[in-house]
Amino acid sequence: MNIVLFDDPALRANLLPLTYTRPVAEIRIGIMTIAEKWRFLSRDLVSYLTEGYLQAKFGQLVSQENNLYINGAVCPTAELLEQIRQLPVGATLYMDDMLVALNADSLEFRTVTELYHHTASNGNQVSASQVTVVRHLWDIFRQNGPQIRADFKLITHGRVSQPISDPHTVAYHAEDIFIEEGAIFKAAILNAENGPIYIGRNTQVQEGTVIRGPFAICEESVINMGGKMRGDVTIGPYCKVGGEISNCVFFGYANKAHDGFMGNSVVGEWCNLGADSNTSNLKNNYSNVKLWSIAQEKFEDTGLQFCGLIMADHAKCGINTMFNTGTVAGVGANVFGAGYPKNYIPSFTWGGVTESDTFQMPKFFEVAEKVLGRRNQQVTAEDRKIYHHIFDITRASRTWENE
Repeated sequence: MNIVLFDDPALRANLLPLTYTRPVAEIRIGIMTIAEKWRFLSRDLVSYLTEGYLQAKFGQLVSQENNLYINGAVCPTAELLEQIRQLPVGATLYMDDMLVALNADSLEFRTVTELYHHTASNGNQVSASQVTVVRHLWDIFRQNGPQIRADFKLITHGRVSQPISDPHTVAYHAEDIFIEEGAIFKAAILNAENGPIYIGRNTQVQEGTVIRGPFAICEESVINMGGKMRGDVTIGPYCKVGGEISNCVFFGYANKAHDGFMGNSVVGEWCNLGADSNTSNLKNNYSNVKLWSIAQEKFEDTGLQFCGLIMADHAKCGINTMFNTGTVAGVGANVFGAGYPKNYIPSFTWGGVTESDTFQMPKFFEVAEKVLGRRNQQVTAEDRKIYHHIFDITRASRTWENE
């Protein structure tokens, strides 16, 4: 089978600003991204049907037959995959009113709109079993613990963990700790009594680090000395983290290398948090946290008491930055200054505490080239087109440009 993961328009809008720069299925939740989960579980070819300006980077591969279009916000299970594979040609799979999958066979759709137009005229439906769906930004950290557990079973099944060779590292419930090749430990405490701990290839867990599961750190990432990982935490690949982290997801290539607290938060790629930056994840009056919805252009009640920071790709903050409970920082936002930034920091903001200016494209790319260069990567011509497009479509949110 050939799997194409499509962006549900409503869910993609709910997941902005993280989905400005990626298809929904490229969101990391648990150990893997949603696309990696489908690829790992199905052993099939997996590609994307997303917004036009992203399609060249995240391409769609269509075969002459056996094409399955699957909602990219849905986390797979073996049972769901089997249910989808059993769909007759032309049949659709729904969960409530949400399209989960379509057996398109030889059909190819160039846009998500074209896909939905086809399914609207197709009355063959069955109901999907209950599955994990990333419908809102806060679902990413809220469902992260269960998804770590699910991914841990997939990744470690039938495999043997590397041993802990450091005599000063202590492991509790060692049978639920899996260590890939090349991982380095120094005097750490690993406690998997409440959930599994996954340690990726060539990672470093430095002296004095304390980890409680469920927890995952992906390849080439580092936890600096004295880090406190409090559970339900995912550190994506090529990250550097430190301080106190609780129920957070780092997509990858991001740094929070110093002390400071971060809780119930999501950090995109190529982000950097200055030393002693902190996120509030609980309001003083213990009321539900509201989070800015870019799609609805208003604050939305999360229904949660705990909700911290959503930070999109290439966003950064200066030292000692204090983020309010329920803050959204857009793509390329560069936040600094004394006091608390606002709860919504538009994409390509420069400053954002007392005064805001625009992080203009030439300067943005100058910084991005240096940041990617440190990981032996480069800003491609396609990347430049994508970020120019995002800059243009987010212009209205930078209200000071129109004053």
